[in-house]
Amino acid sequence: MEIDDLETFVEVANAGGVSPAARRLGVSKSIVSRRLFRLEAELGVQLLVRTTRGAALTEAGATFRDHAARVCAEIETARELIVPAGDLRGRLRVAAPLSFGPTHFAPVLAEMARRHPQLHIHTCYTDRFVDLISEGYDCAIRVGYIQDSNLIARRIGLIYGKLVASPGYIAAHGSPATPDDIVAHEALMQGTEAWQFMDGDKIVTVRPQGRFKADNGTALIAAAVAGLGIAWLPDGLTHDHLTSGTLVPVMTDYPPPPAGAYVVRPPGQHPARKIRILTEILIEHCEPVRNSVGVIR
Repeated sequence: MEIDDLETFVEVANAGGVSPAARRLGVSKSIVSRRLFRLEAELGVQLLVRTTRGAALTEAGATFRDHAARVCAEIETARELIVPAGDLRGRLRVAAPLSFGPTHFAPVLAEMARRHPQLHIHTCYTDRFVDLISEGYDCAIRVGYIQDSNLIARRIGLIYGKLVASPGYIAAHGSPATPDDIVAHEALMQGTEAWQFMDGDKIVTVRPQGRFKADNGTALIAAAVAGLGIAWLPDGLTHDHLTSGTLVPVMTDYPPPPAGAYVVRPPGQHPARKIRILTEILIEHCEPVRNSVGVIR
């Protein structure tokens, strides 16, 4: 029984179809189908039922999938233990934020690819919340406040931000003086998130309201510059606008607590070596005490 066949079957089971599994594996659909056929012939049972929407596990397939996933994980761990100092090989699928990723994290991923020429790195830049397990990602780089989940997170740095608005908005609507004043203003948000502020040693939580929402920091900056409201944004996104004066800081006596930049991964006893090395390089990148993009360790 070939390990490639097992890994391919696990990918198809996780992705729910041959086409998405082929994209994750970086091979053609015909190769995926051939490996599945070979595995089912070896076992003498049908593992998957092909449908118009993809592929569904049979009862035997669902049982075998759990065992196959454990076998693949154990083999990957064994490979790393045997050659811990060798070049990284295989594939690393990473989800990174669109608002911060291309400018701040893409150079780190490029450096990792330079150091490990046998490693294939596939990165998805999106501000959408990616389900690492169901979508087959090895890890994600996330910025903000980590919510409770079954994922394992390692902080790689801190992200400082502030409230900002355009001079035109402040002239028309005034500037909030305290967190309680926020609810009377138009807030530019990603969704229904709460905002937190430091009042001395205490953290004050406010639930702002607003009619303009976007899942991308660059879009929220455009709305703030247009005078639509007040936004909470990382310093790395607002620095140039604050310098030019198109945005001004708001309510500086109550700064938001620093958020974090994290590498998150699915649960497991030992992170894959490629994830550990990526985390180390990111920490190395974020090491300066503070720089112009507002990332500190």
